[in-house]
Amino acid sequence: MSGKIHSINISEKKGVQKTPVDSVEMVNDFGIKNDAHSGKWHRQVSFLAQESIDKMVAKGLKVKGGDFAENITTIGVDLVSMKVGERLKIGGVEFIISQLGKLCHNRCAIYHAAGDCVMPREGIFGVVKGDGEVKLGDSVEKLPKEKITVAVVTLSDKGSKGERVDETGPALIEMVKKELDPSFTRLELIPDEVDQLRNIIKYLIDIQGFDLVITNGSTGLSPRDIAPDATLEMIEKRLPGFEEAMRMESFRKTPHALLSRAVCGTRKDSIILNVPGSPKGALENLEVVIKALPHAIKKLQGDPADCAAK
Repeated sequence: MSGKIHSINISEKKGVQKTPVDSVEMVNDFGIKNDAHSGKWHRQVSFLAQESIDKMVAKGLKVKGGDFAENITTIGVDLVSMKVGERLKIGGVEFIISQLGKLCHNRCAIYHAAGDCVMPREGIFGVVKGDGEVKLGDSVEKLPKEKITVAVVTLSDKGSKGERVDETGPALIEMVKKELDPSFTRLELIPDEVDQLRNIIKYLIDIQGFDLVITNGSTGLSPRDIAPDATLEMIEKRLPGFEEAMRMESFRKTPHALLSRAVCGTRKDSIILNVPGSPKGALENLEVVIKALPHAIKKLQGDPADCAAK
């Protein structure tokens, strides 16, 4: 399905109204040149469909492209149905969809005027792949996801307070990129809190649709070790083979591996893995199962191929 760019808007500072422009320069893995929201993060460029804006117009608001702080307003493209890891192609530049919707901590003027706002529900975000100019009227093409999407969640009370640098999460992301070549990866850091872990698993799987969620840390016997407990509440099918293989591999290195309560399982079309908090232990555990993950995810998502033929 293809449509076109209806509006382009940028701002040089955050927190100010965006300015409409005729064209912008996209910078690989950074965003729009001279736009305040560009950078080395997962929300480099924001998109909203004119069809979504029309819903607000129907409520009596006089709004147009850019009024919702989106960078690119499309027309004729079904953005709402897109999933993380799918792509938009505009000229020679691709955008990997990295987030669906957003949380609005402060209600905007549009919300107060209409009692609603479409951007938190129907806006999407992407990371830039490629360099080049994007201009008004350019064709916008939807492309499918090429590889799996992976989120890594680090559980650390000290890390979440900035008292410790998270080394394990980035190390896991590096291994995932090397071994699985995913479409998109995301890293999150939260404290050892059951409610927060439950909520982020729901968010990453139920809303964002990540294929694989790897938690690290909080898997042992300490009072604050809660990852297995929260994970057991969230999974639908347990994967004991993954758990046993990871524990036995760690047991080769240390008898303390038997204290691990790490859980692996499925939720909807996604797999959740618990691994230890230390970089060494986390990588050793993931290495044991990483080759089996693509096939496991395919089967979970309905691949009819005979396993014996693989």
